Amino acid sequence: MTKQQEQTYASLARLLQRPSPFGNETGQLPNGEFEPSAQDNLNKLSSSKVLVVGAGGLGCEVLKDLALSGFRDIDVIDMDTIDVTNLNRQFLFRMADVGKFKAQVAAEFVMNRVPSCKVTHHTCKIQEKGPDFYRQFKIIISGLDNIEARRWLNSTLVGMVEFLHDEIVPESIIPMIDGGTEGFKGQARVILPRITSCFECSISTFAANTGFAMCTVASTPRLPEHCIAYAMMIAWDRERTGQAINKDSPEDMKWLYEKALARANEFNIKGVTYFLTMGVVKNIIPAVASTNAIVSAACVSEAFKFITFASQSLNTWFMYMGNNGMFTDTFPYEKQDECVVCGDASKTRVRTVPRDATVQGFLDSLVDDKALQLKQPDATAVRGQESVTLYMRRPAALETALRPNLDKLLSDFLESGDEVTVSDATLNGVAITFRVLFAEAG
Repeated sequence: MTKQQEQTYASLARLLQRPSPFGNETGQLPNGEFEPSAQDNLNKLSSSKVLVVGAGGLGCEVLKDLALSGFRDIDVIDMDTIDVTNLNRQFLFRMADVGKFKAQVAAEFVMNRVPSCKVTHHTCKIQEKGPDFYRQFKIIISGLDNIEARRWLNSTLVGMVEFLHDEIVPESIIPMIDGGTEGFKGQARVILPRITSCFECSISTFAANTGFAMCTVASTPRLPEHCIAYAMMIAWDRERTGQAINKDSPEDMKWLYEKALARANEFNIKGVTYFLTMGVVKNIIPAVASTNAIVSAACVSEAFKFITFASQSLNTWFMYMGNNGMFTDTFPYEKQDECVVCGDASKTRVRTVPRDATVQGFLDSLVDDKALQLKQPDATAVRGQESVTLYMRRPAALETALRPNLDKLLSDFLESGDEVTVSDATLNGVAITFRVLFAEAG
């Protein structure tokens, strides 16, 4: 290690030159295995390609921590642009950056401060990248602000694990280090796909889906939130096809507010306001800079340990509670045999539904199921060797053709004991098979 490196990485060297816990009393094995080498480990850090998903409050901290911890090849992906409301906690951005892509500005800022660090930015949805993109990374650190995107990323990485003679190919495992914050609370966890519990294993611990049943939104709105959901989920797709809602755009928010207000007036519903519209659309949660700093430090520490073997990895969940003082806890979250992503993919689940249930009612029940928390399920009925598509949301022409099925009875398409295969964009290709048993009404 050069003199300059020693000065730059003095604090890291104390970790990387420690005797190995796997050796004898001197910290080394007779054959030299696990002999500490700060230079070798720094080389590993600099050559390991890391992906940061999200360049918001948590992502900015993660990027800074990675660059200052010896990582030199970093990619960051985020489709959002910078809003003035981000500046109080997303410290890589300045007023002059408002309106620019977060990933691009964050990458340029880090490379300006740490010239030896290469940060490649991607300004798109994570769903637009295929498996080959994610395979190039040694570690993926998630700083996402919504559950749906984290579920998609989790199912993607689990699905990429390869098997040879029923044994996992270790090289195909890409660790996902997931961080999340909400106010003074935060968590970090290490997910080794197919080895530890995955993100989906813990989905029932998250708040139930706050979405609304499509039939209520489309036909019988009762709350101001239903009207806003109609503007966001139906009116937008009909009138602005092909355009994505920019949640940081005042123009888009104004459009949604006006559509929601018109819908509310039509059904004599009070309470639709511009601020309520922003709350429903953006699902606003409080953000605290210090919590982001704590959780990002935990995430990057795990990435550092995984690359260098400097210490034992987190097993598997770190929880931080800072509402009243500082409380932390670490515990292993067990794999769930019933997990739809990393559990037995071939398992058929039994589901009892009323005989008078419609296709729409069946799909709504899946959305309301806390153990599944599906977002926009599609379904295909399977009868013997035949299959009938009940409902699909994409492409638009197919959705239009299948929409009348929503009001038909599920029993019109299958008998008790037949199967329904359900998919959801949130789970990225994972199919769930239900054996449907009909129960008589009443």
